[in-house]
Amino acid sequence: MAIHSSVLELIGQTPIVKAQRLDTGVCELYLKLESQNPGGSIKDRIGLSMIEAAEKAGKIKPGDTLVEGTAGNTGIGLALVAQQKGYKLLLVVPDKMSREKIFNLKAMGAQVVLTRSDVAKGHPDYYQDLAERIASETPGAYFINQFGNPDNPAAHEFGTGPEILEQMGGDLDAIVFGCGSSGTMTGLSRAFAKLSPKTELVLADPVGSILEEYINRGTLSDKSASWMVEGIGEDFLPPISDFTRVKKAYAISDKESFLTARSLLEKEGILGGSSTGTLLAAALKYCQEQTEPKKVLVFVCDTGNKYLSKMYNDYWMLDNGFIQREQHGDLRDLILRPYSQRDTVVVGPGDLLVTAYQRMKLYDVSQLPVMDGEHIVGIVDESDVLLHVYGDESRFRDPVSTAMVSKLDKIPVGQPIESLLPVFDRGHVAIVVDGERFLGLITRIDLLNFLRRRVQ
Repeated sequence: MAIHSSVLELIGQTPIVKAQRLDTGVCELYLKLESQNPGGSIKDRIGLSMIEAAEKAGKIKPGDTLVEGTAGNTGIGLALVAQQKGYKLLLVVPDKMSREKIFNLKAMGAQVVLTRSDVAKGHPDYYQDLAERIASETPGAYFINQFGNPDNPAAHEFGTGPEILEQMGGDLDAIVFGCGSSGTMTGLSRAFAKLSPKTELVLADPVGSILEEYINRGTLSDKSASWMVEGIGEDFLPPISDFTRVKKAYAISDKESFLTARSLLEKEGILGGSSTGTLLAAALKYCQEQTEPKKVLVFVCDTGNKYLSKMYNDYWMLDNGFIQREQHGDLRDLILRPYSQRDTVVVGPGDLLVTAYQRMKLYDVSQLPVMDGEHIVGIVDESDVLLHVYGDESRFRDPVSTAMVSKLDKIPVGQPIESLLPVFDRGHVAIVVDGERFLGLITRIDLLNFLRRRVQ
């Protein structure tokens, strides 16, 4: 195995795995693991292509500032290349991006500017428009402009497309992809037009995006809705887009996308991101509709490591109504972490306050039930700890019993939801019980999530 001088040499030549346990009907489904690129996604390819092309054209030199608007993975690809080549990088990202991506970008030295994800192109806070404005107002900055940069699709026309056909022995009946900047689609379309005209191009699109309707019905809507899948779907046609060879598209909901990605991990051992779920759901629909055997390829666009706090987090999935627990028709339906399932994070009265503090931080909760065996004897929250240790930090070594509140707002499980409001009005958390048995806690955000799920 060769020794490489830079991680940039590891971009591309990603492996392909044949699916074994998914329902692919009469078809064979192949998974192109773009998650194996060094930055974890297919966007490493265009990050390298766009920066190196700008270098060759004399538009940038090391030390310059590059600016781009991105839903995440293009930013990581650009950050990887910028870091290795000595460029400063400023990225404007919508606020629906996963925390893992933002942490990744900042750790690689990129400056991250968060903006709204609920506005469309033309709004001053829309991430692409804001990035272009920042670039124009920053002396010496270069706007990458993935949505209008021809070196974006070129990465796939001359790289990804020929690479896939070589790996598949020149035999591929259909390929399933998503569309964000449209670079992947446009580049592959041009590559297959020349090298494999028989290959059918299939678009996977989030519900809410305008692209599925445009492909299947030929109408271009001026209205889009929001979706939670990251990196694909659009509310306009990107300037570099070429949809002429795409004849079939599937609209996939957020719920189906997330559950399909989780199924991919369970059945094939492949940890893909949210857009991978969208693409795979569309690929499975396509495969199951076929009556003749076909070889179909779908991208695992990026690694699921970037979504551990979201789609691979059961609590996040429950909060958003994407997975369901058994419903009881009482206050148990509002408890996010049931004690009976040992989901509730607890502390004992004899544990140290520093232990309580560390558990709050680790599990991102602001209060802990204090359990003596199976009985709740108190509750301790951030304010209790703060008031106890302020002025004498050594009190972190005191037992929880010295700071906990023992007068508890217990609510019988059969009480109506309205009974929670006076508890919240007092600034407390609701402690739900069935007789003497502790069931769990309900916070304000738990009630808000419950109410929001009822209108989905």
